[in-house]
Amino acid sequence: MDSIWSQSCSIRKRETLPGNLEVEVAVIGAGMAGILTAFALQEAGYQVVVLEAGQTGSGQTRNTTAKITSQHGMIYQDLIQTMGMDAARQYAQVNQWAIQAYEAIIKANHIDCDFEVCSAYVYGNDTQLLQKETQAAVELGLPASYVTDLKIPVPAVGAVQFDHQAQFHPLKFLKHISDGLTIYEHTPVQAVENNLLSTPCGTVKARHIVFACHFPFLNVPGMYFARLHQERSYVLALANAPQVKGMYIGAEEGGWSFRNYGELLLMGGENHRTGDNRQGGRYERLREKAREWFPDSREVSHWSAQDCITPDRVPYIGRYAASRPNWYVATGFQKWGMTTSMVSARILRDIICGKETPYAQIFDPGRFEAAALPGMAAEGGQAVKGLVKRFFQIPSEAASEIPAGHGGIVFLHGEKVGVYKEKDGTLHAVDIRCPHLGCQLEWNPDELSWDCPCHGSRFDCYGRLISGPAQEEISLQ
Repeated sequence: MDSIWSQSCSIRKRETLPGNLEVEVAVIGAGMAGILTAFALQEAGYQVVVLEAGQTGSGQTRNTTAKITSQHGMIYQDLIQTMGMDAARQYAQVNQWAIQAYEAIIKANHIDCDFEVCSAYVYGNDTQLLQKETQAAVELGLPASYVTDLKIPVPAVGAVQFDHQAQFHPLKFLKHISDGLTIYEHTPVQAVENNLLSTPCGTVKARHIVFACHFPFLNVPGMYFARLHQERSYVLALANAPQVKGMYIGAEEGGWSFRNYGELLLMGGENHRTGDNRQGGRYERLREKAREWFPDSREVSHWSAQDCITPDRVPYIGRYAASRPNWYVATGFQKWGMTTSMVSARILRDIICGKETPYAQIFDPGRFEAAALPGMAAEGGQAVKGLVKRFFQIPSEAASEIPAGHGGIVFLHGEKVGVYKEKDGTLHAVDIRCPHLGCQLEWNPDELSWDCPCHGSRFDCYGRLISGPAQEEISLQ
């Protein structure tokens, strides 16, 4: 089902790339990060085009819960320990600045996007840990305090409260700021060589190239596939549910998130690594909790989101690789894509304009912090596991045993294939090798999709590409 943002806002369609072009800046991806970056560079006087494989805002931006906040879970104690006080303070400052930047753009351009200043809370049951996180945030200059009076039904001893945070309607905002930009839709970038981007509709030659396409699809240089993984989470929009007066997220793994949009309550949770959902039931578990906590509520929509995760929980924003000084990237936003999209726009604008920025080093994609190495090794191990599984795991189902409306991996003509069975019994077989790097895809019963557990590519039940880094459909058998 579409998110409430998609249901309540449509953005005008754009034409495909009309032929070969030459510009100063080409931005790949027309989500929040790409559009904000293009907007900032155009305001700085650059000639910019945006190339989008689908439609503007049709990727992860439409599936966000749309919180604009510097409160990124229980992160600040860890950042102080791993990055040092000065770097952690800069991380905090630029993310808090992002909230003000949104508000300034909205006011200057008279954008009606339901922008609302409110508090954000990370709640939990470890009083000492919450108080330490509060103290860390205060030391970094953030508007933090420890509170115990919470407006949510989840058992918790208290929460870290951040004041002066915000929430909004992301597509209403995107619709307005994208209106004056040159965007070519249904124009997927298939290859990038030096300063030339190739698409099915023509080529674009650009002095500067920005990869703002959620997960970088080029494996070399950069090796981002070894430095990122993707996670999914699920959201219900509930009518006849209470006002929680703020934005909430759990401190412990498996916690729930809450925020209101008008009269609706958005309730999220059930996070898991993409490709690791064979048992399913994610939406149903959310619904069970909704019935328990809000018995008078009614579900009006449900949807899911996908997030890129870095080993040290800090996004990659800056030059794509040392060997490509005029390529730039913005990825690894965790669950805070609205805030860090604005951060990306500022950093990338400053780098391209040749300005000094105090924040570039924190987010430098080329960083090799010792704290990140165990996580990077784990990402590589997961990829190896996905490759080995393809060759040695025995399929557990025969096509006849797959329930109607579901899928599974079976042997067909002596080979492992993915099979989806329609409700009338019609079978659709696909190659279970992800075309990105060959990992074995897994069936996602909640979303009727084939998902890659290595790098997060997703395909619908018929094999059509939903999201990358893969760029091709999975071939039909």
